[in-house]
Amino acid sequence: MPQDATVTAADIARLAGVGRAAVSNWRKRYDDFPRPVGGTATSPSFSLIEVRRWLRDQGRLDEPAVDEDLWHELRRTTDDAALPEVLGYAGAFLLRLARDPAYGESLAGASDADILRNLPGAVDDAVAIFPGGRPLPAVLRRRFPPLFRGLASLAAERGATATFEFLRERYLDLHRRRTYVTPPEVVRLVLDLAGPDLTTVLDPACGTGAYLLGALERGASGPVFGQDIDETVARLTAVRLALRASGTVVRAGDSLRHDAFSGVLADLVVTTPPFNDRNWGYEELTADARWEYGLPPRTESELAWVQHALAHCLPGAQAILLMPPAAANRRAGRRIRAQLLRRGALRAVFTLPLGAVPNTAVPLNLWVLRRPDAGDRQPSRVLMVETSDDYVAQAVTVWRRFEAEPEEELDEPGRAHAVRIIDLLDEEVDLTPSRHIGRPAAAPAIERVTDERVGVLGLLDALPGLLPEVEGGEEAVDAPLVPVAELVRMGLVTVHHATGAPPGDEEGAAAGAPPFLTADDVVQGRWPSLPSVSETVPDEDVIPVLAGDVVVPTIVRRPEARVVPEAGAVLGRHLFLLRPDPERLDAHFLAGVLRGSLNLRHYSMMSSSYRVDIRRAEVPLPPIGEQRRYGSAFRGLEEFETKLRLAATLGGDLARLLGDGLADGSLRPVGPARTKASGKGRGA
Repeated sequence: MPQDATVTAADIARLAGVGRAAVSNWRKRYDDFPRPVGGTATSPSFSLIEVRRWLRDQGRLDEPAVDEDLWHELRRTTDDAALPEVLGYAGAFLLRLARDPAYGESLAGASDADILRNLPGAVDDAVAIFPGGRPLPAVLRRRFPPLFRGLASLAAERGATATFEFLRERYLDLHRRRTYVTPPEVVRLVLDLAGPDLTTVLDPACGTGAYLLGALERGASGPVFGQDIDETVARLTAVRLALRASGTVVRAGDSLRHDAFSGVLADLVVTTPPFNDRNWGYEELTADARWEYGLPPRTESELAWVQHALAHCLPGAQAILLMPPAAANRRAGRRIRAQLLRRGALRAVFTLPLGAVPNTAVPLNLWVLRRPDAGDRQPSRVLMVETSDDYVAQAVTVWRRFEAEPEEELDEPGRAHAVRIIDLLDEEVDLTPSRHIGRPAAAPAIERVTDERVGVLGLLDALPGLLPEVEGGEEAVDAPLVPVAELVRMGLVTVHHATGAPPGDEEGAAAGAPPFLTADDVVQGRWPSLPSVSETVPDEDVIPVLAGDVVVPTIVRRPEARVVPEAGAVLGRHLFLLRPDPERLDAHFLAGVLRGSLNLRHYSMMSSSYRVDIRRAEVPLPPIGEQRRYGSAFRGLEEFETKLRLAATLGGDLARLLGDGLADGSLRPVGPARTKASGKGRGA
């Protein structure tokens, strides 16, 4: 049995109540910080015992975190391979506590022998209802009494449901790549579209159960069913739902190949199917009865899931699926899309704004379908909607209008259009909303010109005041030049350089992480541009950016350096960060010197740019008062340059707008009015 648990940098941060960047700094600053005992170079793990001892010695572990202690006790109970099974047993035990609180109270005074004797009866019945549920292994029972006492104690304080949610979230933190979590706003939208009267709900690719949990919270009066191909995820979801309501059933398995609910018909089927899955079972399922609208091509797995969902709907019931945009227009699926339209099964397609679903490079779609009923009138229109920031309210409002009058003309340029089905039945059968929604009328050209003219002239008016007053001098600064490497040795500045993976990679972004400052941000003078930190950036390479830091790109076409105006970001790749001692080295003076051409001779020339060696760059060192005087001038010059660049961009837009307006007649030069009598009207 493992005597110690291993923890990640994120775990250490939670134990100490600090951010992950602080843990990274401790590793660099303190030679006695515990060494990694496992993991990888980019994601090391540490001994929990050693970490606790170090935190306690540093005075950073004042009060024990009961929940964190419980999580690490659970991890000590077994190895990582068996952790999901043990977590399932813990969930079954919490389910027993939720249904029989007196049982938890009885554990307080019970001996280990009593707990071991009663544990199988307390857990096995609940475990049996979970996917892949097995009786409590005898070899593990001897290790469980301390863990189950801790579970009972925390459940008495927080409740069984909250206790399991904590453990489940900690497990998912370890396996982010394994699980997909549907954003709460998407869940809310789907259930709002479904309407208030929810009874039986099925999710055939339920994952962590977000849709089913939302349905229970909305008061679904019938049973809810879920299936997921990942047995571990299915087991955790089963516990999660069972803690909230009876009558929930979750099974493990591939829903297309091995449908666990083949006889179930639901009032709502909702899911996020796997995207672009070429191995969905095309060969085995060619003659399957579910393909009522046509055999899905091998490349159209999403259309197999659409028909699977409709096959589980009661007549007149809805199916709502989150779909990739390519499913709306791939040529291979056009015949099935046409059949969905002809039969009246597809009722609406909503395009969500980019970013509504994290870690996706394209805006996803929601397809709202309805299984036709024998007495239904054949619909003649299907709703197409493009949403923006407040997408839940926008989508629900227009959907309610369409539901009330599905055959009426509905046309909101830039937002929604009830398209005639006959107009969609062409060679492409393209269901992309943007193809069928008209653009809103632009503001009159004269109004746009007036607004943009005010902005450009305002910028130009501000420029003269930003240019510093200067006078002639033999040298810019009468002081010896000192290399940055020497400034580091003197303690005037520290230099940092991030080497982690770039932001926005395929692994996606970490929820709640600080924004990334990039080299392009520095060049453009913006702070910062990327919304969150990639999960693949090693903890030790996360460098927080502070107000007053100077950042310099490692590769430039011309020298660039900026002073960071505020904290809150972390350093991206291809940037040096210089942190000056503000009492001895002025940040704006330092940035101004590094931004000048003085140091180009120290950098390596490439084909069309320079590779910066910041430690060889030279900086004069006048007294701090003189530095600040020069720094003020450099600061005004930088602001002048930034606003001049903005004025050039806006001015170019204004010039194009004026030129287009004069060419198409929506604008005309100010001058004497022309009359018909002159015979020189436009076009004469």
